[in-house]
Amino acid sequence: MRLNIALIVLALAGGACSRAVETGSGEASSAAPNLASARIVDLSYSYDAETLYWPTSPSSFELEELHHGPTEAGFFYSANVFSTPEHGGTHLDAPIHFAEGGWTADEIPLDRLIGPAVVIDVAAQAREDSDYLVTIADVKAWELEHGPVPAGAIVLLRTGWGARWPNRKEYLGDDTPGDASNLHFPAYGEDAVRLLVEERRIAVLGVDTASIDHGPSRNFPAHQAAAAANVPALENVANLDQLPATGSWIFALPMKISGGSGGPVRIAALLP
Repeated sequence: MRLNIALIVLALAGGACSRAVETGSGEASSAAPNLASARIVDLSYSYDAETLYWPTSPSSFELEELHHGPTEAGFFYSANVFSTPEHGGTHLDAPIHFAEGGWTADEIPLDRLIGPAVVIDVAAQAREDSDYLVTIADVKAWELEHGPVPAGAIVLLRTGWGARWPNRKEYLGDDTPGDASNLHFPAYGEDAVRLLVEERRIAVLGVDTASIDHGPSRNFPAHQAAAAANVPALENVANLDQLPATGSWIFALPMKISGGSGGPVRIAALLP
């Protein structure tokens, strides 16, 4: 059954795979894993009372029980109502989040959300500098080893920050309620983002921290550059330590909120 479901889902990825192949995008692997032997890795955190949100977010995740137990008819029944801001936990930023006229959450084509993964590891640099910004040199060093980043790829940045989840102070660098002025965590530099979205023409940008812009950012240039190119972002991505630099495929399917600037996303990786 799992194989049949995976085959159906993978069929949706045909456009993404074809796009990577047709553009002659280089040596980095864009071929889908063999589904008969692929391993599935969950790249999403659960939503609960410990879920981390941006410090200035007006609320957090809430789950209210409507019913849990036997009904008058004698059968068991469970139902809840939940509420959450769009941007918290493992979530997607739609381009409209930072670009007027950009795609909303429901407008992002599915073939942008399914594709080959590129994992750039800067954990060593981030251990030395908690505000580390990924540079063009980091991207080109990755390409020197693995080949050009394929067009249509989903690029994920591994900083090692996932080990800090859900400790608010360690993960965000500060735990002052309602204050985002003293945050510290690594992410992408603007020049690296422009290279990836404008020249490499990637499909999605992701990171294992709270933002694709680093903690001290005030004008969010990485967000602005990605959104201007209609490239969605994935933030608070889990378990990136389980992914290789190339060879896996990502399925990042957000809640389809009409007009939404983002929303919760369930991300799965298929590994060879």
